[in-house]
Amino acid sequence: MKNHLSIKEPVFNIDYSNGEIKGRDVINPVKKLKDLSGIFEDMQVFSKLDGEEIIYEVQAILPVKEGLEGGLFYGKTTILPGRVGTEYYMTKGHFHQKADRAEFYWGIQGKGMLLLMDKDRNCWAEKMYPGSLHYIDGYIAHRTVNTGDTKLSFGACWPSDTGHNYQEIIDNGFSSRIKEVDGKPQLIPTK
Repeated sequence: MKNHLSIKEPVFNIDYSNGEIKGRDVINPVKKLKDLSGIFEDMQVFSKLDGEEIIYEVQAILPVKEGLEGGLFYGKTTILPGRVGTEYYMTKGHFHQKADRAEFYWGIQGKGMLLLMDKDRNCWAEKMYPGSLHYIDGYIAHRTVNTGDTKLSFGACWPSDTGHNYQEIIDNGFSSRIKEVDGKPQLIPTK
């Protein structure tokens, strides 16, 4: 048997200055304001805004088939600065389809908050900034909010069999929201 030794270049690369992922098969979904209907509390203000405005962009590497046990996915999300009424731009938020699966997030650029909620609807937030590291335990819903005036970028790594349960959040929301009060982000219980 012949031994075939070789040194190869990596399939993917990351620009550490901004978290950009480069390489083959990187997906780049974009979420516009119209894709976030029902997420923001002030529907009157929401209905007057441009639905084509980009709120956040994702880059992701899915090197194995979704649902395959034992694989990992990697991604970066960038949320643009802005507000709908007093609420900052944010991601949809979700529980995991396989609820016991955990995930890591880490701050790359900007500042924001990671909104977390357990299955009993207890809510809390963690500050996000370059270098912050966040372990999101299983059974915890999570949403990311850009509380700054520049882009908020963060990385994520999660099991390939996790899946996303957005419907629970669409139906019931989070029990708290992050709003601007007196020029500062505050965690406010939902009415």
